[in-house]
Amino acid sequence: MFNKILIANRGEIAVRIIRACREMGIRTVAVYSEADRDALHTQLADEAVCIGKAQSSDSYLNMERILSATIATKAEAIHPGFGFLSENSRFVEMCEKCNVAFIGPSAEVISRMGNKSEAKNTMRKAKVPVVPGTKKPVYTVEQALEAVKEIGFPVMIKASAGGGGKGMRVAGNEQEFAKLFETAQQESVHSFSDNTMYLERFVENPRHVEVQILADKYGNVVHLGERDCSVQRRHQKMIEESPCIAISDDLRKKMGETAVRAAKAAGYESAGTIEFLLDQSGEFYFMEMNTRIQVEHPVTEFVSGVDLIKEQVCIAAGEPLSVQQKDIEIRGHAMECRINAEDPERHFMPCPGKITDLHLPGGNGIRVDTAVYNDYAIPPYYDSMIAKIIVYDKDRRSAIRKMISALGEVAIEGVKTNVDFLYELLNQPDFQEGNITTDFIPQNYRDL
Repeated sequence: MFNKILIANRGEIAVRIIRACREMGIRTVAVYSEADRDALHTQLADEAVCIGKAQSSDSYLNMERILSATIATKAEAIHPGFGFLSENSRFVEMCEKCNVAFIGPSAEVISRMGNKSEAKNTMRKAKVPVVPGTKKPVYTVEQALEAVKEIGFPVMIKASAGGGGKGMRVAGNEQEFAKLFETAQQESVHSFSDNTMYLERFVENPRHVEVQILADKYGNVVHLGERDCSVQRRHQKMIEESPCIAISDDLRKKMGETAVRAAKAAGYESAGTIEFLLDQSGEFYFMEMNTRIQVEHPVTEFVSGVDLIKEQVCIAAGEPLSVQQKDIEIRGHAMECRINAEDPERHFMPCPGKITDLHLPGGNGIRVDTAVYNDYAIPPYYDSMIAKIIVYDKDRRSAIRKMISALGEVAIEGVKTNVDFLYELLNQPDFQEGNITTDFIPQNYRDL
C-alpha cells in the first residue's frame, strides 16, 4: 500500500480523497493555485504545495509542476480526481516515466476510450450496442454531410475529444447542419485543441443511464448498479439517482453485464463508468466511457455500500477487488443534487464571490460533499460547483422528500446559487412520477 498520495485536484473531490486516505492511514499532499491558498483541501492535507497562478493552465493543468511537487514531497502516487488531468493520457505517460503510480487506468486505455470514435469501434467489436454513427472521424462539412446520408436526421454532432457538453450540437436538417458543425468544431478546437468530430443519430427523449464498474489488475470486473443522470442543462448533470426506476430487473442485469463486457473489452483497471442512452422502447446504446471517478459517485456508494475512492487506491496499489459480483446488492434509493454558484435566471451564469453566511443540512441519510465554509471566497477561475447534497432512503419517494427537506435547510449568503431551482425541479409532478428524460429541463423551462 502507498505511504503518501498527492491529490492533483481541488474543491470537494480533493477533500473527499484526503478523507478516504486518512481512513486508510495514508499521508496526503495537496497542490493549490495562488487563488486556492486558503482552500479547505490545503488545510486538511498533511502537506500543501503551491504550483502556480490562479489560471488552471498555470496550476492544476501544469503537468510538470504537479510531478515536481510529487517528487519533491516523495509521494508514491497521484490521485487526479475528476476534471483537470484525470483523463489526460500524456500526463499518465509522464507519471509512468517518473515512476509515480497513477490512480486510474493506463495511458493507452484513457487514450483509446477518450477518443469517441475509437471507443465506439472497440464496443462494436465487443458486441456492445452503439448508436448508429460514423466509424471514422470527420474533419470537414463535406465529409460530414456525406456521412449524414447514411445516418439520417436528426443527427448529433460531437467533438471526438469532448466532454462537459462542449463541442456538441444537434442538427435537425441539412439547412442548419453546416453552421452547427462549424460552431461545434470551433468550440472543440478552443476547448480541447482538437478538430476531430464524429456524428451519431440523435436519440430523441432518451434517459441518460450510466453503470458504475470496478476493475482490478487481475481481470476481475464488477458492476455496482446504475445511475439515472437524465436531469441536465446544456449536457451538464444537475440531479443523479440510483437505481433508475424506468429499468426492470432483467434490463438492469443486462445493462450491468454489458457494462462489464465493455470494461473488459477496453482492458480497463480502476473505477470507471459506462454511459448509455436508454430510449423509450427500452433499447440502450453505448454513449461513452468515463475513465475516472465521477462527480455522482456518492450515489452508488450509498446504495452499494462500497467506498469507490478506497477501491481505486487499492486497485492502483496492486490489490484485488474487495468484492465479487455476488457480494453486490443494491438497496434503497439515493439521490444527489449539485449545488452551483450560478444564476439560473441569467442562463446559469457563474456567480463567484464571498460566502458571508453558510448553513448546510445534516441528519440521518444525508451526506454533504463540499469544500466551502463561512467567509470562503469562491474564485472565478474554476467550475461553479461548490457542494453536493446526497440523500439515502428506503425508496425513491422517501428520498425525494428527504432531498426537498435538505435543500430547504440550505442557506448560502453572499453568492447566488441554484438551490431554489433544484427545489423547484424536485417538486415538479413529472419528476416525482419519474417521467424524466434528457429534455426534462428544456421542456419545462423553455426560457432558460
